Amino acid sequence: MSMSDMRARRGGKKAFLFNMIIVGQAGLGKSTFINTLTNHPTIPKRQCDDPAQCTLEKTVDIQAYTVETDEDGMKMQLTVVDTPGFGENIDSSTHFNEILSYIEHQYDDVLAEESKIKRNPKFQDSRIHVLLYFIPPTGHALREIDIELMKRLCGRVNILPCIAKADTLTPKELAAFKMRIMEDIAVNEIQVFDFPCDENEDDDETMQENLELRSLLPFAVVGSDDTLLVNGRTLRARQYPWGIVEVENMKHCDVAQLRSVLLSTHVQELKELTHDVLYEAYRSEKLSQLEGLAEKLAELNMQAQEQQPGSV
Repeated sequence: MSMSDMRARRGGKKAFLFNMIIVGQAGLGKSTFINTLTNHPTIPKRQCDDPAQCTLEKTVDIQAYTVETDEDGMKMQLTVVDTPGFGENIDSSTHFNEILSYIEHQYDDVLAEESKIKRNPKFQDSRIHVLLYFIPPTGHALREIDIELMKRLCGRVNILPCIAKADTLTPKELAAFKMRIMEDIAVNEIQVFDFPCDENEDDDETMQENLELRSLLPFAVVGSDDTLLVNGRTLRARQYPWGIVEVENMKHCDVAQLRSVLLSTHVQELKELTHDVLYEAYRSEKLSQLEGLAEKLAELNMQAQEQQPGSV
C-alpha cells in the first residue's frame, strides 16, 4: 500500500477537511493557481472598475472559499482562504497583524470548543494547515515584506514558499533564485515546512520522497485558466511565441509535485503538525496568559479585602 493510500484511509469515507491560506501581492497569479490546483473556478477573478477606489489605502479582505476535490481516491473538503489587498499599501505592517489575527482566531475557536462541557458534534475545525506564500519572480532575493511576513507567521502556521509566475525565469535563473531564497530563509531563521525526515519513524520511500521535495523548495509555480491541445492531449498550459509551458509537466514547473503535497501525500502530516505542534504551542501560551491573569486578579482582590475597614 502506498503512502498516499494509507493517508487516504485515515480520512475514512467522509470528506477529509483541509484548510489553506494563500498570501502574496496582487498580480502574482494566486487565484489562477488555486483554480489550476483544484481544476475548478474556486476563486473568482477580481477587477477594480473605479480608478478612485484603486488608489485608496487597503486592508486585507480575507475571504474563504470551499470546494470538494478527489485526488488519488481521497475525497477532500478543501477550504482556501484568500487575502486580497495584502502588500498593496506603502506601509503594509498592519496586514501582517490582520492575517496573524485570522489564523489565531481559528485556534481560539477550537480552544473554546474544547473547553465546553458539551461539545458541538457538528463543529468544523477551521484551523489553517498550510500557508502558501507567493514570492514575485524578481530573480534576486527575498524582499523585506517577504521576510517580515514569514517571520511573523511561521510560529503559527506551516509555510510553503512558492515562486509565482516561474515561467518568466530561465532554468538557470530559477535555480539560482531558489538557492538565494533558501539562504535568506536560513539567515533570517524562518521556519518553513521543509519536509522533515525521521530515520526512526519514516521508511526509506518516505525519506527519499521528502528529500526530493525539500530540494524543490521554494516551489516554482505556474497557473493557467486555458487548456491547449498538446501532442494529442488536452492540458492546462500557457502559450508563448517561443513555445508552450505545460502546468503539469515536471520539467516545466513544480505544480504537479505541489498538488500531490497539498491534496494527497502530506495532508495528514500538515494537519498533525498543526494540531500537535503549532496549536499546542498557542494553547499553552494562551492558558499561561489566562492563568497569570487569574493570579493577578486574585492578588488584587486580596489587597482590596485587606484595605477594607475592619480587616485584620
